[in-house]
Amino acid sequence: MIYDIAIIGAGIVGASIARELSKYKLNICLIEKADDVSCGTSKANSGIVHAGYDPEPGTLMAKLNVQGNAMYPQWAEELHFDYKKIGSLVIAFSEADMAHIKKLYDRGIKNGVPGMKILNHDELLAMEPNVNEEACGALLAESAGIVSPYQATWAIAENAVQNGVKLFTESEVHGITRPDASKGDGNWTIHTGNSDIEARCVINAAGLFADKISAMAGARAFTIKPRRGEYFLLDSNCASLANHTLFQPPDELGKGVLVTPTVDGNILVGPTAGASNTKDDTSTTRDGQDLVFEKSSKTLTDIPRRNIINSFAGIRAIAMNEDGSPINDFIIEEDANAKRFINVAGICSPGLTAAPAIGVYVAELVEKAGIKLERNKDFIAVRKGIESFKNATKERKEQLIEENPLYGRIICRCEMITEAEIVQAVRSPVGAKDLDGVKRRTRAGMGRCQGGFCSPRVTEIISRERGIPMTSVTKNGGCSYILNSKTR
Repeated sequence: MIYDIAIIGAGIVGASIARELSKYKLNICLIEKADDVSCGTSKANSGIVHAGYDPEPGTLMAKLNVQGNAMYPQWAEELHFDYKKIGSLVIAFSEADMAHIKKLYDRGIKNGVPGMKILNHDELLAMEPNVNEEACGALLAESAGIVSPYQATWAIAENAVQNGVKLFTESEVHGITRPDASKGDGNWTIHTGNSDIEARCVINAAGLFADKISAMAGARAFTIKPRRGEYFLLDSNCASLANHTLFQPPDELGKGVLVTPTVDGNILVGPTAGASNTKDDTSTTRDGQDLVFEKSSKTLTDIPRRNIINSFAGIRAIAMNEDGSPINDFIIEEDANAKRFINVAGICSPGLTAAPAIGVYVAELVEKAGIKLERNKDFIAVRKGIESFKNATKERKEQLIEENPLYGRIICRCEMITEAEIVQAVRSPVGAKDLDGVKRRTRAGMGRCQGGFCSPRVTEIISRERGIPMTSVTKNGGCSYILNSKTR
């Protein structure tokens, strides 16, 4: 098949573009080098739907941030992923901080951010009683929210697949052949480890590796510099520590260390911001974790370190010009010298927030590039997710068990995840292939024991549902096998 559109990268941006373009009568494929969607930056970030006061007015980043923020409530409802509009607070600890907050407020007004207010000390403490008493005020942004980034990416990608998008996983791109100019418009050929994929238009949403893909296509030259950030996660019994996403005033490296509730009832703290020598170094360090704790203690003075149940690191894609100067905006454009090749690169924060709006913007670029967009009358806007047993009422739980007895088998005791939910995650149109895939879709293994009790049972279920030996089940693809051999 010759595809109309080939999208490289199945993070939240690539998935959002695929979903938006699936509204039209197009043959589309989504190409991902990992064995699942959301395996790069999208699975390890803060999960914040930013209000939009940070980006410089007039930038694409500012425009798409505010537009994407406004789209999230409808997307969450249509696609059945968790989203909560809880608001955010940028907390000031000095008069200089208050002056900076006033600048953020003015910038937000220019960007069209609704529901902003500057609070004094007493107003702040009334909203967040656990905040450091030394705080003198804050910027409230009511439109900010929180989301599970990997759950959202899966939901968006699944809906795209439901609407005809072909998903190729474990298909790393090794080369790209440009169209033959002697044959008119011609087609692009994408060379992957599995096969060659031919397409009229290529969209580069490869995240940390977008510079490499752009170079393969002979398109705009830029560099993606990885910036690594460490986090830690607190047990759900710490949920009362914060009601809003709590920021400190940003610096030149980003929005700083934050403290935020998650949609699942935990408290997330981080990230640090340090240069990384590689694009896949997601290790955590004692120094990094100490730094997260030290900086966050300025916001909340009584963070219970004993209640940390997990730590992780994410990598952000920072775009740089060839001369090493920063590109302080998203790169979203049809390349000037490569017709029907569209770069969607340098999508650092607020990329998660902007993703739905990026999809709409890229669709406009596709049409300008000469690809006809005709509405697909059969487009399915609503996707049914996995119903949570833990959050159901007593009556609904009884109904679920009656309809499907597997709802009566608790596999993950920490998070009350049932066998029915895990089976649905594996059987999904974009199904989980490994333990981490099940974890991202259902939360099995995300509780206090971090999979210590449920991993063997999840391994059994994956083996059974996928029809593979238990020794072939992995933690996160590749050679990360859970079991080595049969012992009895």
